[in-house]
Amino acid sequence: MVTLEDVRSVATGLPRSSEAFVRGRVKFRVGRIVYLAFSRDETELGFAFPKEFREAIVDSEPDKFTMPGPSDLRYNWAVVRLASIDATEMRELVVDAWAMVVPKSVATAYAETA
Repeated sequence: MVTLEDVRSVATGLPRSSEAFVRGRVKFRVGRIVYLAFSRDETELGFAFPKEFREAIVDSEPDKFTMPGPSDLRYNWAVVRLASIDATEMRELVVDAWAMVVPKSVATAYAETA
């Protein structure tokens, strides 16, 4: 199972990324924009994801992905159950979520060096 420490090891290495503890939850953000947020029990991870593809990803793998809570439906957001992904998939989700919130030039420069 992927853990908070696994996600932290990827997220803290991304340019402009920082960790925050907000209302009992660990979150990662770029500036004020949150791109990852753990559930309080750290079993689920909310991540930046395009709204227009959210239903498709949830429908394709409902044991892995879920819709965000009602208050987060207006955002580009989806949720993954950490027990259902491996380290490789976690890394892809984290980097893709981060790339949604940084300037394109920063994401491109990172992709060229990674």
